[in-house]
Amino acid sequence: MRLQKVLAAAGLGSRRACENLIAAGRVSVDGVPVEQMGLRIDPMTAVVRVDGARINVRDDLVYLALNKPRGVLSAMTDDRGRRTIGHLVADRIASGRRLFHVGRLDADTEGLLLLTNDGELAHRLMHPSFGVAKTYLATVPAPIGRGVAKQLRDGVDLEDGPVRVDSFRVVQTSGGRAIVEVVLHEGRNHIVRRLLDAVGHPVQRLVRTTIGPVHLGSLRAGALRELTRDELAELHRLVDKEL
Repeated sequence: MRLQKVLAAAGLGSRRACENLIAAGRVSVDGVPVEQMGLRIDPMTAVVRVDGARINVRDDLVYLALNKPRGVLSAMTDDRGRRTIGHLVADRIASGRRLFHVGRLDADTEGLLLLTNDGELAHRLMHPSFGVAKTYLATVPAPIGRGVAKQLRDGVDLEDGPVRVDSFRVVQTSGGRAIVEVVLHEGRNHIVRRLLDAVGHPVQRLVRTTIGPVHLGSLRAGALRELTRDELAELHRLVDKEL
């Protein structure tokens, strides 16, 4: 397909607007700036960037954000009949798309989960060497001691090794409870719950609100939305290096 047609199909504007992008030297294919109009590419294999940001030009790839409710398993199926995220995306699966989740949240944790059929991007997002930051809001017993934030930033020794948070702050305190924000790159099982328990503040409720550039926002529990072009481009930027 001609490059301008591929760009237009990817939502970059009209075909004429996409021709202007190419003429301005803002488009590259497989790392090479495009200097001629009418270049033909294979959308299934070509890596297309506009202003350095990778653009999804394949119409068979799906990128979704899900607000996982509490009590739902991070699995597509369960042999014990428990409710899974597979139930929440049943219509997408029925349409013939094989989706899988990027990472997981334990059953009692709510919030942001990414779903895709792009195996390469999912693998990179889950790979520890890339360390994509994730933000959580946790409800814990109050008050929060002054030394807790420093302790978490300096590092806490857990049974499977030390962990340090990127940032920690108290968002709100009311009565005997506090809501705290935890940002970290770690992806170990139950890491936030284990960290906060280790410093004397066991989690009563936990919600993941961001994964890299993707924000939960006002997405209601159990609902899905497609990632924006900017969100997808930034996710690619974060993991666009050799493993």
